[in-house]
Amino acid sequence: MLKLSEFIAAIDGSNHTPALDPGNIEISGAYVCDMLSDVMGSAQPDQVWITIMKHLNVIAVASMAGIPAIVFSKNNIPDENVCDKALEEGVCLISSKLDTFTLAGMLYKLLKK
Repeated sequence: MLKLSEFIAAIDGSNHTPALDPGNIEISGAYVCDMLSDVMGSAQPDQVWITIMKHLNVIAVASMAGIPAIVFSKNNIPDENVCDKALEEGVCLISSKLDTFTLAGMLYKLLKK
């Protein structure tokens, strides 16, 4: 397990839900996908979801799947209404300038330490 705050620091991420403390969120891995139905059927609780999708439906999917955080790659930044819904659902939203492949690789390395 890895604290989300450690991953955010490693990827120079921006937290769009600062009311949620990433130091209190533990992650076991990631699910990387841009297809909502696949995430709903295959993602596991305590994984972060790495995606480029930043619309409101990602919050509903993350909440249903038990995903505590979404990491938006390629500097995708969610709109305020998405951030507000994420706060309601307790889903931490992070953006990074890095691409999806790099984010997944960095998380893999951090988890294997």
